[in-house]
Amino acid sequence: MNFGKNLQILRKMTNITQEELAGKMNLSRQTISKWELGVVLPEVEKLVDLCEMFNCSIDELLRGNMDFSSEAYSDIKIVTVESFRYISYTVISCEPEDDAITHVEGWAKQLSMENPYIIGWDFPGVSQEQRNVYHMRGYGAALLVEDKQDIGDIDAEIISQDRQKYITLTLQEGWGGEFESIPNAYKALLMYMAINGMKEKHDSDILSCYEHEYYDSKVIKFMDIFIAIE
Repeated sequence: MNFGKNLQILRKMTNITQEELAGKMNLSRQTISKWELGVVLPEVEKLVDLCEMFNCSIDELLRGNMDFSSEAYSDIKIVTVESFRYISYTVISCEPEDDAITHVEGWAKQLSMENPYIIGWDFPGVSQEQRNVYHMRGYGAALLVEDKQDIGDIDAEIISQDRQKYITLTLQEGWGGEFESIPNAYKALLMYMAINGMKEKHDSDILSCYEHEYYDSKVIKFMDIFIAIE
């Protein structure tokens, strides 16, 4: 049972102390501490109150795995991404991330970009046959270009996006397998949004979510993950 750890994570996600949570629940701080240490479980009525407060189900609170607090994750932040322009390429294959990013990196070389800024996102337009029979997935990658950049004979449309607010966190090297940690990062962001009453923004004029992978000066790999919010 993961109740104690889950409660601690939810409390920290909402930036409240044990004392503050105790006040909201009309209990002592020691009771909250015992809950988080797994010494005792709350009564059903208090469980219901906690679920209403943190916008989760009793099953998620008691048995779910909300442990997104690994050192691989940075603190969740709200940022405003300034307007940008990009050209993109989408592919459906067994290794779509590598295929799409390699293609866009080729564009960057063609345009003589020394430090290209490349982003990517999952592409949902995959049929059941492609997914279940051929084990294919979809992925889109984009190369950001300057305002007056001439893309020459590259067969791609330049798309512009206005400044937009995103919720974001950063994964750093050592986060483990991408098929586990990256979905968990998105899950952590969505959970934080639900707890704090934020809504995803879906608009044809913006990227609703994307990832940006890069290295720092010490050759440590990072990945920023963004979800657009209202």
